[in-house]
Amino acid sequence: MNPLAQLVIYSTMLMGTIITLLSSHWFLAWAGLEMNMLAFTSILIKKTNPRSTEAATKYFLVQSTASMILMMAIMYNSLFPEQWTMMNNINQLSSLLMTMALAMKLGMAPFHFWIPEVTQGTPLISGLLLLTWQKLAPISIMYQIYSSINTSILLVLSILSIMAGSWGGLNQTQLRKILAYSSITHMGWMMTTLTYNPNITIFYLLTYIILTTTAFLALSLNSNTTALMLSHTWNKLTWLMPLMSSTLLSMGGLPPLTGFLPKWITIQELTKNNNFIIPTIMIIMTLLNLYFYLRLIYITSMTLLPTSNNTKMKWQFENTKPTLLIPPLIILTTLLLPMSPTILTIP
Repeated sequence: MNPLAQLVIYSTMLMGTIITLLSSHWFLAWAGLEMNMLAFTSILIKKTNPRSTEAATKYFLVQSTASMILMMAIMYNSLFPEQWTMMNNINQLSSLLMTMALAMKLGMAPFHFWIPEVTQGTPLISGLLLLTWQKLAPISIMYQIYSSINTSILLVLSILSIMAGSWGGLNQTQLRKILAYSSITHMGWMMTTLTYNPNITIFYLLTYIILTTTAFLALSLNSNTTALMLSHTWNKLTWLMPLMSSTLLSMGGLPPLTGFLPKWITIQELTKNNNFIIPTIMIIMTLLNLYFYLRLIYITSMTLLPTSNNTKMKWQFENTKPTLLIPPLIILTTLLLPMSPTILTIP
């Protein structure tokens, strides 16, 4: 891709998200979403091949459909107060349509089918942007209208997302699809506390971005895209094995790692609001996520493939580019649990 065109595309993607984050007018927020969508569609087809073209087409169709539903909800809502300010009270039908449209943009169940396919058809870095940066704008809108969202509908969408993400990743060997189903599960956890305490949702989002970024950068060091390729890590990047294992355990929410902290706070907030059955279902479903994380850890760290010689000669000779982000991200991924006394004081 032309460097100038690449600069324009990435700048447009960043600017679209920033406009949505900073706007309090419905049209500006919608325009920011559209700028972001069109720019990111171009990023998905940066490497032209049938798979990336299919992924970009699916992404564009789903996102444009969600944008049309969102605009219809905005226009219907503006008929009554005759204002386009996002802080106004939203009528019930408009709130329902907005929730459905934003859930579609976030890839929550039952609108989640496009997330694994689009992530699988893109390179690792594009998949990282899809599962992290592209979540910011829709969640910022939901954060601003959380008081008007129907709690029961949001909880149903969250439980369905946790179930779909947990069951969907069980039989996968493609790492990008596993991380995509993990993203669906995390979106479900994130949205459960939005109507109770939206600050917890934002904290969960930040933690999720740290965990997912660490996992994708660790995979991109060796260009691992399948479980079989991940099993070869011991022969090339031995030091990466324990770091990858700790990252996957943290994504599964296993104490005393960082990933346990947002789940702990979410469960505590739900029990404060007399919800006991929902967090129980969430915990049981998340055990399925932990299972396929442990399966990857077993493949990566606890098995050695048979070799034809007695020396561990490297059979791949391409140079891996070291990244300075890996060490601090690993620290953030594993060692933030001591922050819990401070985080638990979130009002």
